[in-house]
Amino acid sequence: MHQGHHLIADLEGCSHLADEGLIADCLARAAAAAAATLLEIRLHGFGPGQGVTGVALLAESHISIHTWPEHGSACVDIFLCSRAHDLDAALHMIVSALGGRIRHKTLVERNFGASLPVD
Repeated sequence: MHQGHHLIADLEGCSHLADEGLIADCLARAAAAAAATLLEIRLHGFGPGQGVTGVALLAESHISIHTWPEHGSACVDIFLCSRAHDLDAALHMIVSALGGRIRHKTLVERNFGASLPVD
């Protein structure tokens, strides 16, 4: 039983990581690139020159990001529930928008079988 894919990536060499408008646009464009249904974007900036945490709430799950401008790095989390979605396209949209590169990425297949008893 397929429940979805969860792509987790660490980015480096990124710029504009304190720009909340750019991060919001980045999340929206990543959702479109993945062919996902965007419901809402929520952001929290940590202050001038500081990082941003953002999440795109999708009908199919979520895309989130946390940035560290002082290190030029960002962590991205993309979880989508249909085989039809393109997680790599979403990630590459984010990487391109931030002008960085992927340092590390992991793809986890979320697969939940029969229910297990709870003690």
